[in-house]
Amino acid sequence: MDILRFATAGSVDDGKSTLIGRLLFDSKSIFEDQLESVERTSADRGEEYTNLALLTDGLRAEREQGITIDVAYRYFATPRRKFIIADTPGHIQYTRNMVTGASTADLAIILVDARKGILEQSRRHAFLTTLLKVPHLVVAVNKMDLVDYDKDVFERIVDEFTAFAAKLEVSDLTFIPLSALHGDNVVERSGNMPWYQGSSLLHHLEHVHIASDRNLIDVRFPVQYVIRPHASTDPDLHDYRGYAGQVAGGVLKPGDEVVHLPSGLSTTITAIDGPNGPVQEAFQPMSVTLRLADDIDISRGDMIARPHNRPEVAQDLEAMVCWMTPDRQLTPRTRLVIKHTTRTAKTMVKALQYRLDVNTLHRDESATGLGLNEIGRISLRVTQPLFVDDYARNRLTGGFILIDESTNNTVAAGMIIGAR
Repeated sequence: MDILRFATAGSVDDGKSTLIGRLLFDSKSIFEDQLESVERTSADRGEEYTNLALLTDGLRAEREQGITIDVAYRYFATPRRKFIIADTPGHIQYTRNMVTGASTADLAIILVDARKGILEQSRRHAFLTTLLKVPHLVVAVNKMDLVDYDKDVFERIVDEFTAFAAKLEVSDLTFIPLSALHGDNVVERSGNMPWYQGSSLLHHLEHVHIASDRNLIDVRFPVQYVIRPHASTDPDLHDYRGYAGQVAGGVLKPGDEVVHLPSGLSTTITAIDGPNGPVQEAFQPMSVTLRLADDIDISRGDMIARPHNRPEVAQDLEAMVCWMTPDRQLTPRTRLVIKHTTRTAKTMVKALQYRLDVNTLHRDESATGLGLNEIGRISLRVTQPLFVDDYARNRLTGGFILIDESTNNTVAAGMIIGAR
């Protein structure tokens, strides 16, 4: 079975955690002791119903305030597919946590409260998911029970969001009316909304096509670690030299000709070792060890690619960034550390081209800096060459993070849109 990674997003109190709890409960993916614990906690809090949001909101501060603060990951499976869920927070001050959860997602669920309609944070999260190139977007209009399952309310939100999405790059957009609290259209189709002819949320998650979303054309293998066992008692391991990492694109097979970057030397793959022994092919997102025919000086941060299909080798980058710290602003000449695939280097912000208003998508070219949760286009100069692709082509080799040297905190997430 394949694995679908999806993230929930949307404004605060739109029901993200409750939706995930309902998915887990109705698909029978939680243990009895977990359910008993949630029922007991709900009763202790004086709530009239079992609060399924407690299945994901595990921090004490989250339970006290009834909000999500950190990204919570949950796992479940149906006979058709395995799922990894990232429950992300809705508060604007935790937008950076939402970016973290959505950065690796195949699909994002944007929840909208049927009573409130599309709010500023709903727009911000929708824009961020498209900026992060999440291939599939589901707008779940939640709390339909509180508007008497009114078809007109749903269609008004669909029209409003469709108009906003026209300004974004959305390749697959689906709308589903539901009630996470009561389970309407979550796992099973609801009889309360006979006017809705689409599938339930779980049915859509089970059948959405993701196989073609991954880049299986451009071979990219960032080297993470060189494995040299030096086991003198085992002749097979005495001269073993393998290059471990995660496949970031393409398909690798024994016998394939590859090129090492930055040296430009060509060689051949002799074998590919997986966690359980040799494999005949490796593709994204497998973690494997490559063995090569020639002894080449290869170390962490280097890249293995195809001789006639290489990434850009660049020190000057154009990128969109989401600034994630309240402690300082991003301004021209800010010095930071960039981590791109497995390579880490120092970098400097050469220029801030513009700051983007996520509500109107207006470009403010007069901006002098980026504050917390603000998004803008910047130019970077890196101290050593990086092996990059445009983020739209490859999310792994096109994405990076920026780190504050003095605190070692991650201060920004970036998406490369050009290199030279």
